[in-house]
Formats: sequence, structure tokens, C-alpha cells
Amino acid sequence: MQRFEGKSVYNGIAMGPAVVFRRSRQVIKKDIEDPQAELERLRAALEISAGQLTQLYDKAAEQIGQASAAVFEVHRMLLEDEMYLSAVRNVIETEKVNAEYAVALTGDEFSAMFSAMEDEYMNARAADVWDVSSRLVHNLQGDEQAGPQLTQPSVIVAQDLSPSETVQLNKDYVLAFVTQQGSINSHTAILARMMNVPAIVSVPFSEEEIQDGECVIVDGFSGVVTFSPDEAAQAEAEKTIQREREKDAKLEHLKGKENITRDGHKIDILANIGSVADIGQVLENDAGGIGLFRSEFLYLERDTFPTEEEQFEIYKQAVEKMKGKKVVIRTLDIGADKQAEYFRMEKEENPAMGCRAIRFCLTRPEIFKVQIRALLRAAHYGNLSILYPMIISEDEVSKVQSLVEEARAELEAEGTAYRIPEQGIMIETPAAVMISDRLAKMVDFFSIGTNDLIQYTLALDRTNAKLDAFYDAHHEAVLRMIQMVTDHAHAQEKWVGICGELAADEQMMPQFLKMGIDELSVAPAMVLKLRKKVREMCMKDAF
Repeated sequence: MQRFEGKSVYNGIAMGPAVVFRRSRQVIKKDIEDPQAELERLRAALEISAGQLTQLYDKAAEQIGQASAAVFEVHRMLLEDEMYLSAVRNVIETEKVNAEYAVALTGDEFSAMFSAMEDEYMNARAADVWDVSSRLVHNLQGDEQAGPQLTQPSVIVAQDLSPSETVQLNKDYVLAFVTQQGSINSHTAILARMMNVPAIVSVPFSEEEIQDGECVIVDGFSGVVTFSPDEAAQAEAEKTIQREREKDAKLEHLKGKENITRDGHKIDILANIGSVADIGQVLENDAGGIGLFRSEFLYLERDTFPTEEEQFEIYKQAVEKMKGKKVVIRTLDIGADKQAEYFRMEKEENPAMGCRAIRFCLTRPEIFKVQIRALLRAAHYGNLSILYPMIISEDEVSKVQSLVEEARAELEAEGTAYRIPEQGIMIETPAAVMISDRLAKMVDFFSIGTNDLIQYTLALDRTNAKLDAFYDAHHEAVLRMIQMVTDHAHAQEKWVGICGELAADEQMMPQFLKMGIDELSVAPAMVLKLRKKVREMCMKDAF
């Protein structure tokens, strides 16, 4: 029996046979006489790869939603990246080697560059480069590229898993993920959350010592992986698994019921999504509505700006599918770790504090007003609210309101149906917190984005694994800020919600009730778990 500790990216417990995924890529360096012929082979492989990525995008969008499928658009853009392609062509022409070797060498160099970066998000992108290069090599060699083959419910054990490998898995047979590498931003972690299965990354096991079929216990609650557990450990795991199944079964009975405490205090629980494709999960988990629709994914999954008509149809579809339930759509939150080449944004030393979100929109009003017009039109068809991100001043709100008025006047003059919906702002910075009394007079609601609020308040990069020991989502300064924002909103009879990861923290529910939070917006899978927590409580528990 071997036990290893790693980093849990999704809670839960599973036990089953291991399927060990070992990559093998043999690229033989071969001297060639005709570099032009190799360049032509490269061009053909690029074309085949682009077609495959389009198919993978479609499959991923259907299985796990467009937000998670957007990575394949990123891969397709990498196939067109001139820096990457120039490096490959240069190796072919200067070293006079075959295209397979040139692609493998360039891929290894680019991947190593990303892996060496301290930023954990950028570090995780090394898998993207490896994936694209591996795909090209396989297509140059005429091989099929496949992930682990599953014939029964299994625990996937790997050094790491690329997006192409994960999306081709038979999801019905995946019990859990265990990887040597990876981070909270890795594709394995994203897929685990979407599939609601336990996953542990950064596990220091030796791949050579693990055998296919070997029993594995994956405890996402403790972050511990046990290979070849003894009978006692298996028996204990089975008991825990059964308890979790019973808990999940009980959650089903909560569908259709209110999020209300035993002594009558109510809190709304909504869902966060990235695309219309995710609405099925919202409805399946009986969320009270959509508290955060991340509209930036409409932009990130393409290489040109979406038109007003395209956006209108998507927003309209969302409100109609929700049949009167609230749909809060956040306007374009581009920048920081969310970039698209066609935006032509200038390189910034510190993009997390750069021209992102509302700052980008106000400096590019021709892009922003297209989205505003689409939102006002869609609001005519359902319960739509607009949420503006990264607001830090009254002046920004005034400028947004001026653009909304311009869009309204244009639609009125055109005779186009529209409605001015409820409009709110995200509170994500200490600056917004400190003037929230003034901002509350200008908007209809607040939505607290705790991910950035915690990061900016603690001056701490939450994606940097080296700072995990210093990261404290429950820091007294953060909690005081949330209370201040709530008090200021209620003083103006405005509602306030939380849409960051802290909203899904069950330990915080008594505090949220005490603070007077009106709404929580979380991943769809968390809705019923939070409902259970609320219904078991009395308000006196919050004091």
C-alpha cells in the first residue's frame, strides 16, 4: 500500500482500477534533401490538425459547455501563430531535418518556456503547446492520436492530461483523476469540476510503479491518493463512498424547494455559466436563475468580434430558456488571463491590473456599444440584468450610463424592440468597497467578485501555488469589506450578491446570513448542496 498527498481540485471520494496513461512519442531525426517538400508536408498536417480541432471543439461544447471547449479555439490559433510556425520552419530549413523532428523540437522548447514561468496559469499552458505539437507530429506520421481507452469505470492516472486527451474520454467510465503534474487551472481540474468527480494533481508518485488494474482510492476531501490499499482501507473507503451516494440521493429531493432556513429566512442561490450550452446544468440542478453569465467566452471562442445580431440571439436564447428566471449577464471581461489575438491588446507587464474589463470597454466604445445594444434588445424577451465588471469609480458608472442612453436612443429611432433592464456593478476592488455608499445610489444592485477582491485586498496572486500558505479567503479584512458593501447596498434598498468562489463555501453560510447577503451564484453542481445547508439552519446559528 502506497499513500501520496497532492493538491485536491475537486472534493469527493472514489475507488476503482487504475488506467495508467503513458505517452510515447518517438520522433526520429532524419536528414532530408528537400526542405520545400517538408514545408509542404507541414502545411498539409496543419490543415488536417485544424479540422480535427474544429471537431473536438464541437464535441467538447456539447459535453462540457462552450466555456471549457474554448481551449480548442486557442489551440487552433496556436496553429496559426507566426512565432511558433516560423520557429518550426527555421529548424527545417537550417538543420535540414524532417518536419516531425522540427515540430517536436520547437514544441519542447516552447513548452519548457511556459513550464519555467512562475505564474501558475501560464505554467499550465505548457500542456497546450505540447498538445498542439503532439497532434502535428501524429498527423505528419499518419498516426491516430488517442487518450486513455476505458472499458469499465476507472481512475485515470497520468503524468498529466492534455485537452485533446480529456475530451476523448468516455465520461461515463471516469471515476477520478490523479496526475503527477497540473494545477488548479489545468484542464484536468476543469474537467473534474464539470464532471463532478474527485481529482488530485501534483501527486509525487512514480509512474513506472503503477500498474493498470491496480486498485486506487482517491480522496478529494483530504487530497490523499492510496495505491494498492489493504482490505481495511478499502472497506473504510467503501463506507465513505456509500455515505456520499446517500447524500447525493437526498439532494435530489430538494429540487423544487426553497432556499429557506428553518425559521423562515431566505437567500437566493443561482448559477454561474460561460455559455448557453451550460444552461442544461442550471436547469438540472434547479438553480434559481443565472447569477453570472460570463459573456467574454462569446469573444474568446472565435477569431473575429461577434456581431450585434449574433450576441442578441445568444442572450435572447438564454433568457427564453430560463423562462422568467433571472439571467445576469456580465459585459465583456477581457484582459488579464483572458486574451484573444484579434483584440490587438498591447502587452502589459501586469495585465491583472491593466486595461481589462470595463477599462477596455470604455476605451473601445465602438465594441462595447455593440454588446449593450444586443443586451437591451434581448432584455425585451425575458428577465435579463446587466452586470458591469471591475468598476472603481462613479465616473466609470456615468460613462457606462451615457453609452446605454446612446444605445437606447438609437434603438428607439430605429423602431427596434428593447427594454432598459436592471443594471449592476461588480465590487472587486478595495476602491469600489470604500465608495460603495456612493455607487449604490447609481446602480440597481451589487455583485461581489470575491476572487479578485481577495487577491487585490491581500496583494496576493491566488493562482500562485507558492503562496497557498498565505492565501486566506476568510481574512477579516475581506469579511469586513463584504459587510460594508452589503450595508451600503441595503441602505439604498438595493440587493447584493456574491458570485466568486467564496459563495460556494458552505462554512461561510452562517456568516452570509448574518451579513444579510441576498444572493449567491455558484457552479451549478453546488446549488443543491448549498440549499441543503440553508434548509438545515436557523438564523440563530448565524450569530
